[in-house]
Amino acid sequence: MVISSTTADYDQNLYSTFASRYVRTSLPRFKMPDQPTPKDAAYQIINDELMLDGNPRLNLASFVTTWMEPECDKLIMSSINKNYVDMDEYPVTTELQNRCVNMIARLFHAPIGEDDTAVGVGTVGSSEAIMLAGLAFKRKWQEKRKSRGKTCHNPNIVTGSNVQVRL
Repeated sequence: MVISSTTADYDQNLYSTFASRYVRTSLPRFKMPDQPTPKDAAYQIINDELMLDGNPRLNLASFVTTWMEPECDKLIMSSINKNYVDMDEYPVTTELQNRCVNMIARLFHAPIGEDDTAVGVGTVGSSEAIMLAGLAFKRKWQEKRKSRGKTCHNPNIVTGSNVQVRL
């Protein structure tokens, strides 16, 4: 979880040089403006501020994927409004996830039969969400192994190269 703090000066204004063609006056920084802000101006203001962040491609410290093929970006944008966990509403998304789990299992020679289905899970979201999903998956795996009288002390978890690990 990110803990952030902000200045207590709630009367502070936001000045945006590049959005000036849309906004002639400054905007309040910590409260809603009295007048509506055109959507083009709101986009420009937020985009300009985000440009002050570091360049993700130059970030070698966070160990996350910072570049993808353009087709991946397009797929993300075409499905960004789907609720990934609502499997009843988005069954094709769930099916694609299950197929990916099976492909990855076979790629890493998981001990499953030719006609068997691999057990796996996909996650979206922050590192915490990924770790919680992994923990939930481990617990389910342990329960299943215990019910069959098998050992459950050494799980074999396969992850992508974009995995985020925090110790």
